[in-house]
Amino acid sequence: MEYTQLGRTGLKVSRLVLGTMNFGPQTDEADSHAIMDAALDAGINFFDTANVYGWGENKGRTEKIIGSWFAKGGDRRDKVVLATKVYGNMAADGDAWPNHDKLSALNIRRAVDASLKRLGTDYIDLYQFHHVDRNTPFEEIWQAIDVLVQQGKILYVGSSNFPGYKIAQANEIAARRGGTIGLVSEQCLYNLAERRAEMEVIPAAQEYGLGVIPWSPLHGGLLGGVIKKEVEGGRRASGRAADTLANPTARAQIQAYEDLLDKHGIEPGEAALAWLLTRPGVTGPIVGPRTGEQLESALRAVELELPEEVLAGLEEIFPGPGPSPEAFAW
Repeated sequence: MEYTQLGRTGLKVSRLVLGTMNFGPQTDEADSHAIMDAALDAGINFFDTANVYGWGENKGRTEKIIGSWFAKGGDRRDKVVLATKVYGNMAADGDAWPNHDKLSALNIRRAVDASLKRLGTDYIDLYQFHHVDRNTPFEEIWQAIDVLVQQGKILYVGSSNFPGYKIAQANEIAARRGGTIGLVSEQCLYNLAERRAEMEVIPAAQEYGLGVIPWSPLHGGLLGGVIKKEVEGGRRASGRAADTLANPTARAQIQAYEDLLDKHGIEPGEAALAWLLTRPGVTGPIVGPRTGEQLESALRAVELELPEEVLAGLEEIFPGPGPSPEAFAW
């Protein structure tokens, strides 16, 4: 496994991030534990979750599964850089009581303590804002975070799904307050098929020293060889992938992608992850395996060096937006 610094911090993290969103809804506790053991054995030390994972009446279930894995001992907690998130409504029926969601100082304090209890730990390495809260000023947010850092409950703070200007705003206010390190990471939607983050989000992250953690690196399975799997009678596309393939132009684009990689004998899913590992500012993509086999495929991507011909072909099939402001101004 390769390691890198998380943004401008001294924290060393693996170049693959183990996403746990499937733990509970798709993968039972025993198999989830097995996947985490395999990830740790392979050198993945960066685990990502969120308080809402488990969804619906099972919100918090994923954190509990991670907590029961930590409880097995064997230095599991000490070896893991643990990231979780705050923002979502934790009410099982979806009807939050006032101040039980978003980023008020009150909810941050409540949410941290609840996550610590579910996770069975006394600190969180990276506490991430799951979304922008337009009604809470960053002065309030940073005041709440400062207290939690002083209490030793969290070490670093990151954002998720933030636009570039909010990354800048958050860190400028943190700098003015003094004594607050500010955001150190941004978790955003970024992959070959969805490159809008290159216009503003990633440049802002690089300017302010944030590590970029792409989520949905296979774009909902679209970049994982979905057409080939359909032809071979495998699992059919669903969700975002199915919606995209319904468009003839988009389907032709994905077919060209699969044909290029088939020509070079490269698995599509591994290529999509390997491409992200070449991108400026990227710490590591989040992989969310439902099975051990999917984890093994993701691990191979770390060692995959894409030939220049393949990189050029991918750029031709999936051209990026270009730098801003030129991309939208000229």
